Amino acid sequence: MAKRPILGLFNDANAAADAGDGLKSAGVSEKDYDFLTDAPYPEGAFGEREEKHRLYIYPFVGAVLGLTSALLLTTMSQMAYPLVTGGKPIISLPPMAVISYEGTMLGAILFTVLGIIFESRLPNLKKGLYDTRITEGYIGVLVNAEETQHDRVADVLNQAGAVDVKRQS
Repeated sequence: MAKRPILGLFNDANAAADAGDGLKSAGVSEKDYDFLTDAPYPEGAFGEREEKHRLYIYPFVGAVLGLTSALLLTTMSQMAYPLVTGGKPIISLPPMAVISYEGTMLGAILFTVLGIIFESRLPNLKKGLYDTRITEGYIGVLVNAEETQHDRVADVLNQAGAVDVKRQS
């Protein structure tokens, strides 16, 4: 059976945290609920799970690809158009260093931007359950649960002090 969202709105951060504790004790997996706010609360303020990210991998991969591309570009250019000047070697490292540095930085920066986009789960193409009151200061607890669990989840949210509980129609 497919999971469908249910949203509880709270006007107090402590009540939202109590809802998270209630969902955890009711057997709802931590991966199945999330807190939606308009204000930046500190990590773990609601007792939620620690989000794992891989953002540090993107700049490293971009830097390696940028360095490799820059070295290939400069080496292949010097080999394709050999210009011997005063007996100096055709492949010269000092001029390649500048291009290699710039290629490394360009790759790292571009991949960091892509990493931010991917790790932020943008764009979110699937239509989710949302309430505009969250932008007015309310705190939303979004739970993805099976239809058979919706009544139990709504009870947990109401017992924690939810102002409103919405289900996706």
